[in-house]
Amino acid sequence: MLNNRTLQGFLAIAPLVSLILIFVGYFVFLFSIISNASQLESNPDDFPTELFGGLAFIFIFIFLSVILSLLSLIYFIVHVTKNPNLEQNNMRVVWILIIVLVSGIGNLIYWLAEIQSKKPRPIIS
Repeated sequence: MLNNRTLQGFLAIAPLVSLILIFVGYFVFLFSIISNASQLESNPDDFPTELFGGLAFIFIFIFLSVILSLLSLIYFIVHVTKNPNLEQNNMRVVWILIIVLVSGIGNLIYWLAEIQSKKPRPIIS
């Protein structure tokens, strides 16, 4: 599982993509509420349904993004601890600090620098 190229790429890129999608969804939600303001004023009973329906979708997507980010964080920390190419000069500690402190971007940087660019790729047993 730690050597799966597709899973590595997905877990490196997906947290950043989901963050971008959350922002886009939030702005779409705001613009839809603003553009429908005149209709919502004429029928005030629909306002809570429109508002909470859109917010529920955004909160579900945020929850899924948080779970995905945590899975990605755990996956790459385990990968760093088992990577045989990081034996010298305490590079394990440096990469773990980068991944933890710069979470989403740190995963992507580690994936690009230590997995994708290495020939041959590190094999985790």
